This record gives sequence, structure tokens and C-alpha cells, in this order.
Amino acid sequence: MGKVGFGLAVSCAAATCAIAAILVGKRVRSRRKWRRVVGVLKDLEEACETSVGRLKQVVDAMAVEMHAGLASEGGSKLKMLLTFVDKLPNGFSNLEGIMSERGKYYALDLGGTNFRVLRIQLGGKRSSILSCDVERQPIPQDLMTSTSEDLFDFIALSLKQFVEKEAQNSEFSPVKRRELGFTFSFPVKQTSVSSGILIKWTKGFAIKDMFMAAKDVSECLQHAFTRNGLDMRVAVLVNDTVGTLALGHYNDPDTVAAVIIGTGTNACYLERTDAIIKCQGLLTTSGGMVVNMEWGNFWSSHLPRTSYDGDLDAESPNPNDQGFEKMISGMYLGDIVRRVILRMSRESDIFGPVSSRLSMRFILSTPSMAGMHGDESPDLTEVARILKEELQIPDVPLKVRKLVVKVCDVVTRRAARLAAAGIVGILKKIGRDGSGGSTSGRGRGIDSKMRRTVVAIDGSLYTRYTMFKEYLHEGLCDILGEEVAQYVILKVTEDGSGIGAALLAASYSSHSAPSSSSSSLSLSSSSVDSKRFL
Repeated sequence: MGKVGFGLAVSCAAATCAIAAILVGKRVRSRRKWRRVVGVLKDLEEACETSVGRLKQVVDAMAVEMHAGLASEGGSKLKMLLTFVDKLPNGFSNLEGIMSERGKYYALDLGGTNFRVLRIQLGGKRSSILSCDVERQPIPQDLMTSTSEDLFDFIALSLKQFVEKEAQNSEFSPVKRRELGFTFSFPVKQTSVSSGILIKWTKGFAIKDMFMAAKDVSECLQHAFTRNGLDMRVAVLVNDTVGTLALGHYNDPDTVAAVIIGTGTNACYLERTDAIIKCQGLLTTSGGMVVNMEWGNFWSSHLPRTSYDGDLDAESPNPNDQGFEKMISGMYLGDIVRRVILRMSRESDIFGPVSSRLSMRFILSTPSMAGMHGDESPDLTEVARILKEELQIPDVPLKVRKLVVKVCDVVTRRAARLAAAGIVGILKKIGRDGSGGSTSGRGRGIDSKMRRTVVAIDGSLYTRYTMFKEYLHEGLCDILGEEVAQYVILKVTEDGSGIGAALLAASYSSHSAPSSSSSSLSLSSSSVDSKRFL
């Protein structure tokens, strides 16, 4: 029995050791898997690193590309498009505070499956919008692939019905022809302040006769007005960024640029005409012009690109295009985070079996990513909900949820700080970054040389995503330094595509006084007074 008991004891000990070995092995494997996942995060952090030194390299690259884009067509990834907007609405135009823009003006905002019509009443002293009426109208699906005549007739008829409602108002006066600012958010080659040729349709539109006949967008709308008995003139044709700059300048004359960071991103700014070398001799009475940068297509080797960015770009409908936009805009940030989580899932089973939804492009939206990033609950319940409902990853441990939040933070911080570098690049180009600028030749005396500089900014990524906004401001301060940064104000300017377009219609109205009428553009060898503009 003694031998039997001893044998049992040995067997039990061996079994215990085996079990212990199994448990230890599992822990070791679990730690190894965790280390692999943490390694994915560390690699991401290193690849997305935005040190002040690197950001300043991006600033310099942006300024250089701006110069190249102004020097020649196709000379840069930045298109630097002329808008022919050579003056902006100003609510503080004379010593008595009487506005130069007064009266009733309209705007049409066409940029997707809906369009908006607006009517604003300007008047009084100082910057004053007395009233603003807005209506939104969906565009029938069949009209998006019909003919240009059908589409613009539908829009003109809707606008006519909107206008006719004002006849019920006692202030209605039919004497003056109505003036319209047309925001057309599709790629256009601008030919004047009020005309342009469609380059291509996007967002589900496919009306072939527009480019087959190289039709002028404003002319198509103007003909529709005539056919439908609407006495209205297209005074300006703009995009939403230019409209944002116009509205920003109307509210604050120190506004020199506008940036939109939402689903997509773009920027425009005020440039001296003598700096637009590709149109040498271009004259404006103001000495300058608004330039539409199309900065989403900016690219530089200094941008901190990751393998996830490369894969996203390769799988996109426009590879090697819009590289900057794909790193900073709301269309793409959520998908970058999805790709990182997919990599982590393949490296380890910490998320459980790999969810098939993780392989679906854009299944994780940027608003959902922002929701996870901003989750302040102790158990990160919002993170758990989004992982379960949108990615079908249930029962994720708390430490893994914290890892997901960190991934969101890394991707967002990089995007915001790169956007800040883009903004400073614009300021550097026009000599407003405190360094003397690439064209101004001024010195470093900050207190005596710096001028208050306002950048109008709009877009849901900035206005609704708190952490993005905070990181963007952090980036500005890091690049400029606190002394200079205090002179740079980012001012939220919402609805430039509507109100801003109507204000531009007022600036370029045929009813304007001679002193504020639209400046004619001409080609001449004469010089211009560039100091007046910037």
C-alpha cells in the first residue's frame, strides 16, 4: 500500500505540475499575444509621430508647393486655382459704419443629393444680417443622371417658388433684378467670378451632356431661370471654402484664409496678384485675389505616412490622389482606425475570432471613432457598444477597450497636427507666421511686426470633434510658439456655402455703387499695389 500511495502521490504531483505548466504556458502565450498587439500600437505611434521638427518640415513643404502651384499650371500637386474673387464683403466699409452691402440677396447651394436656397436681408450699420430664410430640397434620383436642362429646370422652379413667397411680404419690391450667389461643390475650371466649366461630376451625379458640350455651369442655370420666368442673375460662382472666407471677412476684416475640415478638406486664402506668376500681368483694383488651393491633394515626403495609409490609398477609387485629405479628413480617419484594429485582431485573439466586418471598408465611421475616443465612462461602455454593434466584436475586455481608445487618439492627433501645419504653411506663404514669411522680407520682431490674423474655419471634424480641435490648437502653438500663436485666431464660420455665397452676390451685385462694384480683371504688364491687399 505504501508503494501504491507513493505512486499516487507522485502521479498527483506530476498532474499538478502538468496543469501548472499548462497554465503558465497559457499565461506566457497570452503575454506574447498582448505584447504583439502592444507592438502594433507602438509601431503606429512611431509612424504617426508629429514632432515639432517634422511639422515645421511640412509647413515649409506646403509653402514651397504653394509657390510652385502659383508659378505654373501643373507645377505642383496643389492646383492653386484662380477664383476671380478680387474683393470680399466688408461690413465695416466706411467711417460712418454704413455697410457697402445692403439689400436682399439669394444663394443656391448645390453639392450633393440635396440643395438649399437662401435669402438674406442686409442693412443697417455695422456688420448686420437682418434676416435669413432657408429651404432645403431633395433632388429626385432620376434627375442626377438625366440632362442638364432637366436638373437646372427643377432647381430654377424650386427657387422660383421660394422667391414668390416673398411677394406676400409688404417689403417686397420687384424693381431690382435679384442677385444670386451659386455655390457649386463639384470640380470646376473657373473662367470668371461668375462662370466655370464642369470638370467632372461626383457624389452620384452623371449628367453627360454637361462635359460633352463643355457647358458653363452658371449659363445652364441662367438659361433655366429664363425658361421658368425667374428674373435673377448669377452674380458669383464659388465653392464652399471661398464662401466661408467671404463670411469670415464680412464678420472680421482681419480674415485672410479659410479652411474646411469635415468629410473632405480644402483651403483658400488671399494672395497678391503679383505673386500669381502663372497669370503674369493679372490686374485687380484690390491688388489681390482669392486662391482656391485644393489642398487635399498636397503631398510631401515629410508627411508621416503609415502602411495603413498606403493600403487605404491603394484600395481607393483615386490612388495617388488627395493624399493630404486621406490623412486628415473625416472621410478616412475611421477607416484608418478600422485597419489598425484588423491588424491587431490578426496578430492576436484578444478581440476573439476575427470579425468579418473588420474587412469591410468604411464600416467604422469617423463619428463612431470620435464617440469611442471621447468615452469618459469608467468602463468605456460606449467603446464596448460601438465595437459590438458596428464591428460585431462583443465582450471586449476593458484593457483592450483602452487600447482601442489609444489607437483613436494616435490617428486623430496626427490628423489635427498635420492640419495645423497646413494652416501655418499658408501663413508662412503670406508672411503671417512670425518668421518674416517667404515673400515679405520682414524681420523677427514679433511684438512690433505681427498682425492680428484670422482664419475662418468650418467643418464637422473641427466644430464637433473636441479632441481634434484641441490637438489642432496644440499643433499651432507648438509650431508658431506661444508669442506668435496669440496673434493667430481660428474663428468658427458656419454656413459659408449659403450665407457667404449670398454676401459675395451682394459684393458683385450689378446694383452696387461704382466704388464697390466688381473689379474687372485684365492682363497687363502694369504693376499693382500689393500692400493694399495683404
